[in-house]
Amino acid sequence: MKDVALFLLKRLGWLFLTLLLVFTVSFFLMRAVPGGPFQMEQAIAPEIQARIEAQFHLDAPVLQQYFLALGNTLQGDLGPSFKLSDYTVNEVLAEGLPRSAALGALALIFALTLGILAGAISAVRRGGVVDRGLMLLATIGIALPNFVIASVLILIFVIKIPLLPAAGWGSFRYLVLPAVCLGAPFAAYIARLTRTGLLEVLTQDYIRTARAKGLSETRVVFSHALKGGLLPVASFLGPAVAGILTGSLVIEKVFAIPGIGTYFVQSALNRDYTLSMGTVLLYTALVASMNLLVDISYTILDPRVTLD
Repeated sequence: MKDVALFLLKRLGWLFLTLLLVFTVSFFLMRAVPGGPFQMEQAIAPEIQARIEAQFHLDAPVLQQYFLALGNTLQGDLGPSFKLSDYTVNEVLAEGLPRSAALGALALIFALTLGILAGAISAVRRGGVVDRGLMLLATIGIALPNFVIASVLILIFVIKIPLLPAAGWGSFRYLVLPAVCLGAPFAAYIARLTRTGLLEVLTQDYIRTARAKGLSETRVVFSHALKGGLLPVASFLGPAVAGILTGSLVIEKVFAIPGIGTYFVQSALNRDYTLSMGTVLLYTALVASMNLLVDISYTILDPRVTLD
């Protein structure tokens, strides 16, 4: 128990240092780019712009702005959005995060379910037509970007066969197409990893013993071999979650989902410094948290692995 507490404390320390580094680099990169959040196509009076910049402390030296923003962030206040009137960054993130989380969770569930099932079937049918067909589909899924998959599925299930809505946010039906498009490439990776892991496990002695006892192949695979075969998948979950988070930027824009990804793109285009910073820090914290959960799950799948 003491080792686990020490491990968690160490990881939290690294998370804090990572967030501080990301905050610092992002802050100075945004200020280094020419232009600003209040430079509009239609010119405004210099005195009005000066008052606006003074209100948000943009007229202060950059180093002073940095320490002021850092102090507020450490207190949990990400500041007001420069472009969304009467909204703070905290309110925008609180509004968009549940939508992005629902999309990401459904995409991950789809990727794991389809990928593990396809990989297991492919491993059992090694060298056969089913194996080759599934691995061909997996290769195609890896090669195609999610926005290309989105275009094809919209053409089929929205235009040709109008079963699902094309865009927007509402009931569960609005999440189906975006989640499939977001999770499909990761399902392909998981299928290949599951197949590789299972093929290695299926040659081990305890699997031969299970077969010698007369157990069915289905029970041998799913009750005995699958747990060990999922170790490569567990290692991939960290990058997969990161990819789903970053990939959701495109998918949310394609399907007009008002989530964190949409707000991040808009904030970058509008030079909304505070909202951009808030979304970057949120993505960093989420990826680090998911990597921590992956490390813990690895010890559950393989007791020989220890937390250090």
